[in-house]
Amino acid sequence: MEGGEKVIRSELAFSGRLIKVRVDEVLLPSGRVAKREIVVHRGAVAIVGVDGDRILMERQYRHAAGKPMWEIPAGTLEEGEDPMECAKRELLEETGYTAESMEEVMHFYVAVGYSTEVIHLFVATGLKKTKPSPEEDETIRTEMIPFDQVLRMVKSNEIEDAKTIIGIMMLLLKGKMRAQGQSNH
Repeated sequence: MEGGEKVIRSELAFSGRLIKVRVDEVLLPSGRVAKREIVVHRGAVAIVGVDGDRILMERQYRHAAGKPMWEIPAGTLEEGEDPMECAKRELLEETGYTAESMEEVMHFYVAVGYSTEVIHLFVATGLKKTKPSPEEDETIRTEMIPFDQVLRMVKSNEIEDAKTIIGIMMLLLKGKMRAQGQSNH
């Protein structure tokens, strides 16, 4: 493997409900030994809900950031859960919407330097409103926001969440949405 590192020793330093932290001692190609602290995560899904020219957004307080954040719906995979099934479940639980069509457009690592977490990104269309059922520790406000406004929110750094920014940019790259009036901005 190009630049590969061989694990000499591995120790579980922490095990919680959402993450584990593993400390690996590795042998580098140079022959030196180094330590790697790894956040072990089951993986997650994120969903860009599209309704015409609007995007389904969530607003919720995030303790790690210390403030409310604009995000696309997302959630952690259960052990052994199929990402598509997780995306359908999270969309319904957090927002109260179902989708006629859901397509996985990509997956990406959240932070390859220290985390195993991979997010599977979906685009959902044909949205139908039902009733949300968020987890008891979640307080989520949903809002349909015009795509051009969401792009402005990304550009102005009002949207700071990486998975949301990636999701919105993928819509542009895949040609799923068009930015109107953005060429001069």
